[in-house]
Amino acid sequence: MAAVSIRYARAFADVLFEHKLDAARATRELSEVIDLVHSNDALRKVWENPSVPAEQKVRLLDAITKRAGYGTEVRNFIAIVVDHRRIALLPQIARQVQIEINRRLGITEADITVARELGSKERSELERQIAQATGQRSVRANYKIDPAVLGGAVVRMGSTIYDGSVRGQLRRIKERLSAG
Repeated sequence: MAAVSIRYARAFADVLFEHKLDAARATRELSEVIDLVHSNDALRKVWENPSVPAEQKVRLLDAITKRAGYGTEVRNFIAIVVDHRRIALLPQIARQVQIEINRRLGITEADITVARELGSKERSELERQIAQATGQRSVRANYKIDPAVLGGAVVRMGSTIYDGSVRGQLRRIKERLSAG
């Protein structure tokens, strides 16, 4: 199903970029719809039920989007997802939309684990170094504190891990001594 999510995400990202829309607003609105569907079993059942007429599903969607003030593009995208019975995939699709937007804007997401809270200057410098090392324009970082790191940082970007922690360096020294 990942291929399906990616296909929908790319199509939606195409619309956002072709029409020069606010991608942050669109992804926020998608997240709100996901939260609504997740918290409202009745809504999810109506949208997933093939015996409910499409017009009824659209009227319900229109009421929701009008009340929330969502953009036309988000409304139309959700209508397509509902019509194609892909509402269960909406969380994965929304995640892929964010990945696609980031890719097109040259932004990479990084999960960074450090031993202590970093100041804003330290964060900025670390993010700049990561962006420079990866060839990205910028980095959107999610920080986590783990005292076991001891110092330095562990950076995870997708499936790639850069271990510049003191703990990692000590482990590598131990492995070299054991092998030597």
